[in-house]
Amino acid sequence: MFPWPSSCRIVCPTSLTGAEHLNSGVQRGKNPGRASVDAVMRIEIWSDVVCPWCYIGKRRLESALAEFPHRDEVEVVYRSFELDPSAPQVGHESIREALANKYGMGEEQTQQMMERVSQTAAAEGLRFAYEDAMHTKTIDAHRLLHLAAENGLQAELKEALLAAYFTRGESMGDPDVLRKTAADVGLDPARVEEVLSGQEYAEAVQADIAQARAYGANGVPFFVVDQKYGVSGAQPKEVFAQLLDQAWADSHPVLTTVGDVGEADSCGIGGC
Repeated sequence: MFPWPSSCRIVCPTSLTGAEHLNSGVQRGKNPGRASVDAVMRIEIWSDVVCPWCYIGKRRLESALAEFPHRDEVEVVYRSFELDPSAPQVGHESIREALANKYGMGEEQTQQMMERVSQTAAAEGLRFAYEDAMHTKTIDAHRLLHLAAENGLQAELKEALLAAYFTRGESMGDPDVLRKTAADVGLDPARVEEVLSGQEYAEAVQADIAQARAYGANGVPFFVVDQKYGVSGAQPKEVFAQLLDQAWADSHPVLTTVGDVGEADSCGIGGC
């Protein structure tokens, strides 16, 4: 969950072009959450709402996109990924306690690890305060993100959920937190209640997770551009910038002319 990415590779594995493509929850340029059929580049991001590197990676990609000259022609869609499907629905220990138990570390060592991550987040303008947040399942949050995608509000809800957990330490397994967060971004409270009281979008969440496995992703964040390029981890802004430039160049090849075509005999619009 916490290791820093060990490499900064941009790869083009055949599994990315051969895996099934999912088409829900498109978000575009300056109008995130609005479905688009004419965007030129699509970025799919597999992440969890309790993954600190997912929030950090999100900010770094956003920084790269802010300077990308074709950002208004880029679609972003968030895909579901559960870091711990075995987590309880109702939390009984904090994330700090859960990490200490999982990795067999003492309280001081765990605190130092979390502080290092928080310092990295601070460099991206994020103030983390999630040590006492409850360790719970996140599937209900993901189901609401699919609802939000259908209503053009996925980007807003994704940011709001990440902020609730990491900056305020709110539980992603608490239905009251999910209800309020969803309502605050503009989702219909009645629809939110319907989703939370049933299993709607559960299959969509599992389809996202299956797609991540098909791509060979074992952790998050995981970024896929145009089903051709995969980037794993919260890479530096410069790597995302390189990814955007490379993907754009590959989909928009530039014609190279030889010699000065203006000097050769040719026919123009007005005739020969």
